[in-house]
Amino acid sequence: MSHATAKLSVAEDRSQRLQEAGAGWGERISAAPHSAALTFTVQGEGFDSVASNIRAGKHTFTVDEPAALGGSDIAASPVEYALAALVSCQVVVYRLYAENLGIQVNDVQITADGQLDVRGLFGIDPSIRPGFSSVDLKVQIAGPESAERYEELRQAVDAHCPVLDLFSNPVPVTTSVQLIEAS
Repeated sequence: MSHATAKLSVAEDRSQRLQEAGAGWGERISAAPHSAALTFTVQGEGFDSVASNIRAGKHTFTVDEPAALGGSDIAASPVEYALAALVSCQVVVYRLYAENLGIQVNDVQITADGQLDVRGLFGIDPSIRPGFSSVDLKVQIAGPESAERYEELRQAVDAHCPVLDLFSNPVPVTTSVQLIEAS
């Protein structure tokens, strides 16, 4: 199979999978509107200096910090995972809305640069927030469409990307601490 044929096969498979997923959700939600409300659960357990083992469904991964932030640098940091979540969600939504809008996207590559001042993290300056002060997304798209069509796609993605929404809007978060007995 040639490289061009393989790319076409991947694009056709992606298109079919996205159409089937969209149709499936449409049917499910029409039959039972409450099925649109999903709950995602992630659990973490600390180890080493500041590392965590994370379970998300059937998947596990490790999160750590670089040595400069007290870690052993055995995995990406929490803020890097946050940016990774944003980039990967953008890729999904670019693919989904390209399919929905009939816009051909041969390739999409996204880079996220997050600006963070550690004075907020360490409580050195209470006027500085501990999270990102800004995030810049750079989206590179390959395909035959006009710049206007890709701008239409960007606007649809910006309006519907769940993780971009998390970064752009406050989300109510409650925290509770429960004591467990030491073993």
